[in-house]
Amino acid sequence: MPLEQTRSMPLSRPFAALLLAALLPVLGACQTGGEVTGSLYPQDYRDRHPIVLKDGARVLDVFVGGPSGLVAREREDVTNFLAEYRRYGNGPLIVQVPAGAGTNPSTQHALATIRAAAGGRAAIRSYEPGDPTVASPIRLSFRKLEAKVTSQCGLWPQDLGVGDSSFSSRNEQYWNFGCAYQANLASQVADPVDLVRGRAETPPDTGRRMYNFGQSRQGQDPSTQYKQQDSSVRQSVSQ
Repeated sequence: MPLEQTRSMPLSRPFAALLLAALLPVLGACQTGGEVTGSLYPQDYRDRHPIVLKDGARVLDVFVGGPSGLVAREREDVTNFLAEYRRYGNGPLIVQVPAGAGTNPSTQHALATIRAAAGGRAAIRSYEPGDPTVASPIRLSFRKLEAKVTSQCGLWPQDLGVGDSSFSSRNEQYWNFGCAYQANLASQVADPVDLVRGRAETPPDTGRRMYNFGQSRQGQDPSTQYKQQDSSVRQSVSQ
């Protein structure tokens, strides 16, 4: 039979079905879509409980006491709070005074002290105390960049060991694993930007560097020789 006639012949139905069945796995492998796994959540705790940078509120409750308005402890806390505001604060410093306490002499002295320490950058407002029988402080607040964990710690979508035998057999991390660690790390970071990028190197000690170069040129050891004094006293104590 000529080759031209062979090419023009239609395929039989059984052969076409067999050919289609053989091509289906290949065509399915080319399909793009969402990845399907047996896990219900990401396995890395940094993906389940990510730390993000967001704008948050920094609050300090100042309790008025004494004829001068603020005792030594409150003055120290206000000083440290304002130093943090000058370094990291966004926007104005909000000073909220309990309603009805503005005419109190001690409250007026405390406000004068806070205004003087803030350098005129304080915005005075009032608020209604929730319980008049409880001491109502002067509330200082400002906005600043903070590191926070987006997820909520303490959630247990699956019981450990008894809830799902297939989950236990996979030996995967449970949902709450690593959440407290991430939350503690975020709360202890002094500057949240350090989680995004590193800081520039500090300038080198030029004097020490030139001394080391000079010692090396002279063939001498540039290392520091530490002297230990009162070694006999330490030895007698250790014995």
